[in-house]
Amino acid sequence: MTVDERYMKEALRQARKAEALEEVPIGCVIVREGQVIARGYNRRNTDKNTLSHAELNAIRKASKKTGDWRLEDCTMYITLEPCQMCAGAIVQARVGRVVIGAMNPKAGCAGSVLNLLEHPQFNHQADVERGVLEKECSEMLSAFFQHLRESRKKEKNMLTNK
Repeated sequence: MTVDERYMKEALRQARKAEALEEVPIGCVIVREGQVIARGYNRRNTDKNTLSHAELNAIRKASKKTGDWRLEDCTMYITLEPCQMCAGAIVQARVGRVVIGAMNPKAGCAGSVLNLLEHPQFNHQADVERGVLEKECSEMLSAFFQHLRESRKKEKNMLTNK
């Protein structure tokens, strides 16, 4: 197992915490000097807060831990390609390296729809690695959305059969 796979497995553990809350299972860890300094997972519905994405939760914790908003010497591991808000925050936080599990062809901003992390006109570009444990990350998301569709279908059937 590579170092990137080891930390992506930790991000997957964070994603399972989101899934346990019936949140979209997205997890994130931030590593500095070989140590996990922050963890985050999706909590939008739980917190009733648009900003409660895995990456933003982890950035907040990492900045508090380091005492600095600049995370240039850190690597972020994310199970799903970040959205535009999170990609912007990653650039603003000056995260040095970003490792992504699954890509997000509908809303990803690290190469799918846009590539904000490596945009040459920004004052910071992250080094990006894509596809680490992609199968595991994708399968977790697919299973979650399949279960969600089935649950909604059952609810709809129960309402129409009353």
